[in-house]
Amino acid sequence: MATRKLTPAEMPEADHAFYGLVWAGTVLTERVDRALSKAHDLPVSWFEVMLWLASGDEPVAASVLGNSTMLSRSQVSRVLDALQARGLVSRTPSARDARSVEVALTAEGRRVFEEADATRRACLAPVFTDVLDQRDMEALSAVWRKLKAHKDA
Repeated sequence: MATRKLTPAEMPEADHAFYGLVWAGTVLTERVDRALSKAHDLPVSWFEVMLWLASGDEPVAASVLGNSTMLSRSQVSRVLDALQARGLVSRTPSARDARSVEVALTAEGRRVFEEADATRRACLAPVFTDVLDQRDMEALSAVWRKLKAHKDA
């Protein structure tokens, strides 16, 4: 039996678009994960949590990280345990809600994040940021926001 690849023209547009999103997410995530693990012993899931923490100056409720990242709440909890064991994050009781814990990057965590972020950007540049222009980035951001807004529909 002969084998051949399907061309995009043979696939419905919605299927091709969906496959493209899955393909891009998988390939880029694997690329970043390899680079971060090799250079910093930092899995991409840890980096994702650190990225959200680094985006602000204030501590973040652990529950907010569960709602913001692509990780489940239990995964976030395990990542926070690992990051805390490495001295990269601190957990403190919330001043606003006694049942909640707030998380922040430590000074060492910020240093490691900045180094890892430089690695991530260098890793992605030849296959993402150097390939796409500003309009492409804006379009991707718009698609992402639209899809995320309807994730529970």
